[in-house]
Amino acid sequence: MEKQRYAIEGRELEITHPDRVVWPEAGIAKLDLIRFLMEVAPYMLPYTRDRMLMVWRYPDGIGGKRVEERSVHGEAPDWLPRIAYGGKERILLNDAATLAWLANRGAVEFHVPIDRYNRKDMPTELVFDLDPAKGMPFEAVREVALKLKETLDGLSLASFPKTSGATGLQVFVPIAPKYTFEEARLINAFVARYMQEQLPDRITLERVVEKRGDKLYFDYLQLWRGRTMAAVYSVRGTRAATVSTPVTWDEVEEGFEPGDFTIATVPQRLRTVGDLFRSVSSEAHRVEQQVDEVLAFVRKSGR
Repeated sequence: MEKQRYAIEGRELEITHPDRVVWPEAGIAKLDLIRFLMEVAPYMLPYTRDRMLMVWRYPDGIGGKRVEERSVHGEAPDWLPRIAYGGKERILLNDAATLAWLANRGAVEFHVPIDRYNRKDMPTELVFDLDPAKGMPFEAVREVALKLKETLDGLSLASFPKTSGATGLQVFVPIAPKYTFEEARLINAFVARYMQEQLPDRITLERVVEKRGDKLYFDYLQLWRGRTMAAVYSVRGTRAATVSTPVTWDEVEEGFEPGDFTIATVPQRLRTVGDLFRSVSSEAHRVEQQVDEVLAFVRKSGR
């Protein structure tokens, strides 16, 4: 099939090559991806709204070349949400039609920054990315994550985990968008150093991959201007079409594998447990007093 018309939010899109296989081993085609995105859009968009998008495109499927795009390229519909930034037109992932339009162009992965364009340089979360060494069992990642939760609980900071969609876990702490990246980084660095002191044989803060050895990289540096992370419910370019999926701390404790969450399984999970990321997406859960207290402590201690 060369083309198919697809109606989304009152807009009619022309989907080209809807049967083109994107994930050969999983047998997933472009139209399957678009249908998945339409199902998860109500849960993804509250978080991605007003954030400048970065996508990884796989025009020939995940076995082909990977293209990074951060701005509008070629012709784009007038309705596409965008802003001028740095001399380019940056796409805002604000609606389901934008998701479908991008997927039709070969976009598979959707990544967003930790701030919104209208509150630039004010991060909306503290974020810790737990990136395991090659071959490290996921059980080790879960153990580090649970120690991190214990640490954040001790600071009276509520935390919410999600899978990266690849091999790791990411832990989000919603905060009021009033702190600079420098202030947020102070807290992130404090927590990271404490975690390394507690688990010196398990954790490294070394950013250079070749110097990490067999340790888990506790990435606190991704919280910075212009840096992005896989959006919640974004599919990844893995062989099994895994999805970056929110999980509960009980699930982290009980155990699971990142491969449990895929295009095939996440829609039913959402229908069963709902959106576990709503506490991160909602403005009502963005704390201020606790962050002020932690920031004051970090500055006073000089750590």
